[in-house]
Parts: sequence; structure tokens; C-alpha cells
Amino acid sequence: MSPQRQSSPARPAARTTSGPARRTRTPAVDTACAEAVDLAREAAEETARPLGVGEHLGLRADADRVVTHYFESLDPGYRGWRWAVTVTRASRAKNVTVSECVLLPGDEALLAPQWVPWLERLRPGDLGPGDLLPTAPDDVRLAPGFTQVDDSTDREAQWELGLGRVRVLSREGRDEAATRWYEGVAGPRAPIAASAPAQCSTCGFFVGLAGELRQVFGVCANEYAPDDGRVVSADHGCGAHSEGVNLPAASEHNPPVIDELGYEIVPPAEDTASLDDEALGHS
Repeated sequence: MSPQRQSSPARPAARTTSGPARRTRTPAVDTACAEAVDLAREAAEETARPLGVGEHLGLRADADRVVTHYFESLDPGYRGWRWAVTVTRASRAKNVTVSECVLLPGDEALLAPQWVPWLERLRPGDLGPGDLLPTAPDDVRLAPGFTQVDDSTDREAQWELGLGRVRVLSREGRDEAATRWYEGVAGPRAPIAASAPAQCSTCGFFVGLAGELRQVFGVCANEYAPDDGRVVSADHGCGAHSEGVNLPAASEHNPPVIDELGYEIVPPAEDTASLDDEALGHS
């Protein structure tokens, strides 16, 4: 009868303890790479021709056997910049070679402003003839419209609801437009509105907009007004108001002058001629 083997007890699972994060070791400055200042300067001068490079500003160890030398830039267009030349050598090798040479900004370098996407750089009035301005699919100013159009639906209601259009103004887009119009030159704070005889809401040339914007805005239809064909607020105004000036009647243009101190009789034209003959002695 073969002896039975006793199973060894199971070893407990190794515990993983979260210790402090391992610190990154600062690379030591390689002596051969640090002494290759002339090699780095030669590479920088070859790149910076014909202006050359200035004095050596120092060095930094990037990794084991990798050192970057810094030189002053003499280019008047890059004041405050510096040439960075990285040199390195292989393990157990004495020959130092140049890895890269670039121009980097220093602490006092004049930098270009932060790049802004073209869509954010656009301003009102930048769009010219032939230019196309695509609208982003997720533009918050627009909301999905009702694309299904039924012939039995009233056409005015279709236009009001945006039927047939892929997207219509969202509430946020409508509020942005209303704020921009109201605070602009067609709002109540414009200098021309402050001196107007009355508001646009009482003008016969004021054509109200559709939808909720109708409560505050309309379009001027007076060809002599400075805002003709433009959106104006209801409390805007100008001197071309339809009821701003009451013209007098035709008979009131030249009212008679009444002399209350005296009067004289002026004969008609025929009597005037006979009087002239008598004065000359003709019977």
C-alpha cells in the first residue's frame, strides 16, 4: 500500500500594499557631453547662418548621456530666444554626436498670441461676396426644425413653425440675437433714439417680426429713415417717424397779417388804371 502524500498547506496570497510613488531619478550630467560645447556651437552656427549665435547660456541633462546646450540667439527678430543643441553618446562610447538643434523661446521671448480657430476669429462684417460660412452641426443657436411639410397645412403656420427647414433658431440663439439687437445701434439707447419724437412702436412704417420676437422687434420700412430695411426695437426711434411732425394745411402755410392799428383801402386793378389816367390829366 503506497503511502499517501500529505498536501502542503496553500500559501497565502501576496498582499499588495500601496507604497509611496517612486521618485524619478534625476539624470547625472555626462562629462563628455557637457564638454562638447564647441560641437554644439558649431551645429547651432550652421543652422543660424548668417547671423550666428551668441554666448553659451548653460546646459541641462535630459537623460543618461544626453545633454542640451543653450546659446544666445543673435537674430533681431527672435530677441529673448535661444538655440538648444542636444548632444549624446552611445553607451561605452567616447564619440559625442549632435541629436537635434532647435530655436526655443526664453523667459523674455516675444511670443505670438495664442492661436484661435478661424470660426472664433470671425466678426460681424467679415463675410464677403463669395465667402461660405459653414454652421457647426452642434451650434447651440439652432434647433431641429420640422422637415415634414403637408400641403393641407396653412402655409403661414408652416413658416412660423419652420416646417420644411432642417434647423430653426433655438431659444438660446433667439435670446443672443435679441440681446445683440437691443443693445446695438437699433436699440433704445442709440443717440438717434434719444432725440426721436416718438418710438417705433407707434410708427406706421414699423413692420413687426414673427414669433416671440414680434413683441420687441420689427423692421423699418421707411426709405428715408436711416434704419430702412433693418431690425429695430419697438422702443427705438428716429426723426422719420410717420406721426412725428404734423404738417399744417395748405391754407395755413402763409397766414394773413392783420394790422390792428389801422388800414387803407386798395382799389382793384381796373380802378387803379383809371386813377392813373386822371392823375396824368387824361379824361
